[in-house]
Amino acid sequence: MSFFDPAKFTEEAIASLKKQLSGKSIIAASGGVDSTVAAVLVSKAVGNELLAIYVDTGYMRLGESEFVSSMLNDLGVNHKVVDASERFYEGLKGIIDPEEKRKIIGELFIRVFEEESKKYGGKFLVQGTIAPDWIESGGGMRDTIKSHHNVGCKFIDDLKNSGRVVEPNRFIFKDEVRAAAR
Repeated sequence: MSFFDPAKFTEEAIASLKKQLSGKSIIAASGGVDSTVAAVLVSKAVGNELLAIYVDTGYMRLGESEFVSSMLNDLGVNHKVVDASERFYEGLKGIIDPEEKRKIIGELFIRVFEEESKKYGGKFLVQGTIAPDWIESGGGMRDTIKSHHNVGCKFIDDLKNSGRVVEPNRFIFKDEVRAAAR
C-alpha cells in the first residue's frame, strides 16, 4: 500500500514552484524519468521561462536525441538540443582510462551546460534530484555510498549556495517519480 498520491504531489509541486521561481530557469534534460518529471512540473508552473537543455555528446544511442526532443515537445516543454559531439570527441581523443574518461565527460558536460545557461540567462537551476541521490552521496553524518552527478559539482554548488537550485523531486523515491510521470 502506497501513501504517495501522485496527483496531490503534482498539484503541490506546481504551486510551490510558482512561488519559488522568479525568472528564467534551466534544467539538464537527459530524457530519463527524474529530469523529465522535474522539467514538466516546472514547465507547468512557469511555462517558457524554463529551458530544458539536452546535451548530445555524440555517444548517444541511435535516435536518442531525436526521441528526447520529440518527447519534450509532446510534453510541451521548452527545450534545446545542443550538439556538442565534436567537443566530446576531441576531449576524449586518446584517453583510455575509464575514470579519466568519466571526469572529462563530466567536466565537458558542465561547461556546455554552463555556457547554454549563460546564453539563456538562466537564474535558477532545476534538477531532477530524487531522495536516493542526496542520501547516497553522503554529507553531514551520512557516509558516501556512491557519488551522484547532480551532487557536489562547483557550478551546482555555487548555485545552491546562492539559493538558486530547485529540486521538485528531492524528497521522493524512484517508484514515486514513476507514479508522478504516469
